[in-house]
Parts: sequence; structure tokens; C-alpha cells
Amino acid sequence: MRPGQHTVLVVDDSAIDRRLASGLLEKEGGYQIVLATNGKDALQALKSQPIDLVLTDMQMDEMDGLQLVEAVRADYPLTPVILMTALGSEEIAVQALEKGAASYVSKRRLQQDLMEIVQQVLDSSDENRMQSRLMHRLARNEFSFVLNNDLTLVHSLVKYLQHTLRCVRLADEVDRLRVGIAVEEALLNALYHGNLEVSSELKERDPNLFEETARQRCQEEPYRNRHIFIDALVSREQARFVIRDEGPGFNPKTLPDPTDIANLEKPSGRGILLMRSFMDEISFNEQGNQVTLVKLGAKTEAGDE
Repeated sequence: MRPGQHTVLVVDDSAIDRRLASGLLEKEGGYQIVLATNGKDALQALKSQPIDLVLTDMQMDEMDGLQLVEAVRADYPLTPVILMTALGSEEIAVQALEKGAASYVSKRRLQQDLMEIVQQVLDSSDENRMQSRLMHRLARNEFSFVLNNDLTLVHSLVKYLQHTLRCVRLADEVDRLRVGIAVEEALLNALYHGNLEVSSELKERDPNLFEETARQRCQEEPYRNRHIFIDALVSREQARFVIRDEGPGFNPKTLPDPTDIANLEKPSGRGILLMRSFMDEISFNEQGNQVTLVKLGAKTEAGDE
């Protein structure tokens, strides 16, 4: 994402939290910041000027974050919404993800996580806006990739997958964005936790050490020779992604429930929560080094059974 190209609407009834979130964006540089104190003010701002991203608190008077998510998805489907969660709003945050929010960030971790999440969502949203008259006639695409441990290839593949989803018109703009984020989370899990065996607990304790450990292992045996295998089938009825790494795997039965309030803010639960919220099916193999993600088209969901 290049600074200077996006307008972000920050919605919060707390002046302190508005200043914190907008200050982090301004520190990064290049963003145009629009402020609102509640959901109703936010909708008025959306009417008056183009907004690329909404960053909103959950608990507000007049109109809360959950209601705002529903209103934005209905009237501004190309504008993604990121939730800022505080203690006590975790259950509502899960509902908002199910209603159409693109992602979430804990207020207690704004300084550590906000810019990475904003960049991820805006990059995916920008790709969703691309048009191609020829590719929109695509009815089915089946493909396989083998990636080495290269983060730039992960991002490139996600953009390619989102473009393919848009071409086959499997779902609306919001769901295409959400599928892209879910697949990216699965790929990042395969890269960092699978092939490189760097734990989420390390990221929670020391994000810089987490990244440095990952960089080192990209040059070390046995990690550097491992690959990520992706098999995908995208049609107008469904999208299926099978993602496998060459790490030791884990026992899926021991996976903590990411919707549990106690786990919601942990890095180890974030990717699983997004995948489960955004996809219709998610399953792991017995070894725990392969995940299958399925998104059904609207007609498939309605059912012909």
C-alpha cells in the first residue's frame, strides 16, 4: 500500500481513542483522516465524501459498531470495516465479523497491530476494485502453486485468488475481500507456524523477535527448503482451497476455541477466527499441516436439495 491514496474514517465516541487511532495513521503518513463520534455521524461522512476504509469502535451511543457494519455493507459494499475491540465487546465483535466486517484489532494492541491490519485490508480491498471485461466471463478455474518461504509470493497469490473470485462472480465484494483475508491467514500460518515453526506465543511476547527469528530460519536447515502447496478450484458455485505446509503439523483437536473471549485477543486465535468467520467450511488433516477452506456461492447456499 502506498501512502497518500486512502481516506480512513475513524469512528469512536471516546476522544482519547479517536486521537490514538488517528495519530497512529498520521504517524505512518499519507492518510487522509475523517473523524466521527458514532455510527450515525459515520454514515453522514460516508455520504459526503469517498471513504476507502472505516475503522470503528464497537460500543457507542446512537448507533454501535455492529449496526454500522450492517449499514456499510448494505449501502457501501466496496468499503471495508475494521473493528476496534475493547474488553466486554468481544462477543459483539464475533457477530460483526459474521455480519460483514473485514477484520478486527484489539484496542490494547493498536500500536503493535493497527498498521499491519489496515495495510492488509486496504491491499485486499484495492484488488477487489480491479475490473477486467474478459476475465469476468470466466466460469471455472483450477490451479496449483508451490511456494517457497517468501512473504511477497504469499501476498501476490492472494491478489491473484481474489481477482479470480471477482471474475467468476462467486460472491459480492465484501465476501470476496473476506475470502482473500481468510486464505491469506491460512498461508501465513503455513509459512510462519508450519514451515518456519515460529510460535504465536513469541509474536505475542516480542513481535520484533518473531520477525527476526522467521528471517533467520528462511536461511537455515531444515526450514529453508520447505514449501507451501496450494490447490484451488474456483467456480461460480464454490471456491475450495487446500493449503499444505511441510512442517511437523499439530493436533487440531488441541486447537483453542478462538471465539472464546479468553482467546480472542491472542495472535494464536486470530487467524482461525477469521477463517471460521469468513468461510463456510474449514477442516484440517490428521497431521495438522493441511487446511481446507470452502466458500459456497449464493445459489449453493440456498440449496437445490
